[in-house]
Amino acid sequence: MDRRKLLLALAAAPIVSLPLCAHAQRKPRTMKDIEALQNNWKAFLPAGATVPAAGEALKLSDQEWSKRLSPQAFRVLRKEGTEHAGTSPLNDEKRAGIYACAGCDLPLFTSEMKFDSGTGWPSFFTTIPGAFAQKKDYFLIYPRVEYHCIRCGGHHGHVFDDGPPPTGQRWCNNGVALKFLPKDAKA
Repeated sequence: MDRRKLLLALAAAPIVSLPLCAHAQRKPRTMKDIEALQNNWKAFLPAGATVPAAGEALKLSDQEWSKRLSPQAFRVLRKEGTEHAGTSPLNDEKRAGIYACAGCDLPLFTSEMKFDSGTGWPSFFTTIPGAFAQKKDYFLIYPRVEYHCIRCGGHHGHVFDDGPPPTGQRWCNNGVALKFLPKDAKA
């Protein structure tokens, strides 16, 4: 076969479908693995770090929140806004550690719970137990599940049912609503 026929044959060949998301390449996990990950979340904290408990409620006025947060974090956490897709540096964060609420420091996710959903927002397939309260959101007419920090009430994002197995969940989080605590950081 000459070079021209080979190139034409390759051009006409079906394109192999590649996964769009990193979670499609992950090995399947069992629910027992998920439970172990949830129960051992403190192993991802920096040595000597202290974090607030979910039961320690943090209630501040809008004026106090606006002093504590950047304007964009205030809009998302306190006014249920959404940041633009692809703008968060946390999308590319690969180190071991904890993702905590930017409003109150409550641990929400570990780095092992994160996956690349291809959506442009940090996404997680499960959470640290007891970190969030949920409610229905009808803002886009069809119902979605919105979630808020259990400690400060800050809006973080929405839960969708298109995540990786075995949870099938995608906790789609606004990056400005999070702060990352690397495991290797000094407390």
